[in-house]
Amino acid sequence: MSASGEKLLNLTLQVWRQKTASDGHFETYQAKKISTEQSFLEMLDLVNEDLIGQGKEPIAFDHDCREGICGMCSLMINGEAHGPETGTTTCQLHMRHFKDGDEIVVEPWRARAFPVLRDLVVDRSAFDRIQQAGGYVSVNVGGAPDANAVPISKKEADLAMDAAACIGCGACVAACPNASAMLYVGAKVSQFRHLPQGQPEKAQRALNMITRADKEGFGSCRNHFECEAACPKEIPRRVMAETFRDFTAAALTRES
Repeated sequence: MSASGEKLLNLTLQVWRQKTASDGHFETYQAKKISTEQSFLEMLDLVNEDLIGQGKEPIAFDHDCREGICGMCSLMINGEAHGPETGTTTCQLHMRHFKDGDEIVVEPWRARAFPVLRDLVVDRSAFDRIQQAGGYVSVNVGGAPDANAVPISKKEADLAMDAAACIGCGACVAACPNASAMLYVGAKVSQFRHLPQGQPEKAQRALNMITRADKEGFGSCRNHFECEAACPKEIPRRVMAETFRDFTAAALTRES
């Protein structure tokens, strides 16, 4: 306990270090006098400051906004994507959720489609290619109308907004035993399928994006629903069912 009443923690970290595709291993670090008010990434910042002070290579990890918006902070913490708190990104996870003396294992996402670039940083550009395969509206919808000119029911608007909350962090892939990207694909399909502008291409969009996900090496969905549990934005499993429905419609139309 500090003089101000702030609680301080001393922790042992087991951190995955990797420079090339074949030399990954865990290294042990001591994180001392960590405030319970700090975030998990701030704790890693302090560890890195100590490593730099010792002339050692700092731990590489992804981060950007640190506000739970960008989806960059992709870490497995004690075997859980983004850590033990539900609906929380790593950058929003605070050290008050750990106890003094805890040992914390920190790893990158584990998926063939997310190759490790260095330490805790993985290449998630596969998500970009899935999005480019069809996660947009390409039909000519004319000029931008007034906000209230196109009638959309509140129910449909809410469903679209729920899906659009996806930040593309990849926790769904990391948590899935098959490394499936279906929750991500479902979110990107459903954010358009509930809006009038997304209706003309909804079936083909699902077909294109699922096909691309398969090519990228993501596994098939087996309804474990670990993805839903791990998602920091709590995207519902409903989006996967909707996408499979559209995918089947497109596949049947193509075959006929």
